[in-house]
Amino acid sequence: MKSPVIVALDFATPKDALALAGQLDPTMCRVKVGKELFTASGPALVEQLQSLGFEVFLDLKFHDIPNTVAGALRAASALGVWMVNVHALGGPAMLEAARAAVGDDTKLIAVTVLTSMDASQLTAIGLGDGPEAQVLKLAGLTHAAGLDGVVCSPLEAAALKQRFGEKFCLVTPGVRPADSAKGDQKRVMTPKSALEAGSNYLVIGRPISQANDPNQALVSILESLES
Repeated sequence: MKSPVIVALDFATPKDALALAGQLDPTMCRVKVGKELFTASGPALVEQLQSLGFEVFLDLKFHDIPNTVAGALRAASALGVWMVNVHALGGPAMLEAARAAVGDDTKLIAVTVLTSMDASQLTAIGLGDGPEAQVLKLAGLTHAAGLDGVVCSPLEAAALKQRFGEKFCLVTPGVRPADSAKGDQKRVMTPKSALEAGSNYLVIGRPISQANDPNQALVSILESLES
């Protein structure tokens, strides 16, 4: 079975991202390229990571009018990325256009509520239902549009699996080993607990990228999943 770990390459430069990737075994994880790194490096970095054997999650969270998002996703799909995402808040028409634009070889998921947001921050932007209710609502739009799954907090994973079934893919940031700092994440869970709750893929950044031995940190996390 392929590893559920996606290592977040949250760096400002391709040099730093490739330095970390060079310390990791691509059979033991996938990697995530986000906005800062992709803006600095572009498609060339994705191709370099693929040449090293990594499957790439392109985490750009597209959120725009349907036609614009569809065009961006066609470009991402042509790049051969393993997974790409949009914001579910873009609404049904955007989600449907996104689904039509992405080929079968690329997983397409939608962001529900960012794991850095808690109930007070949702209220501040006019969404007063609370994180779990908002996640379920946006996941419903995503499921109806035929996307493969959502990005969510591991705290919502069990409710989402119960509502939308085992085939609905759950990608969860906010995953931290028990001895790691939370950083700017508000709603967190350990890797093993996240998988037990229903997460399919675990996005883990600093506990691996800032470790003295990143590959050993990855190995330790994988071993904790089997313990």
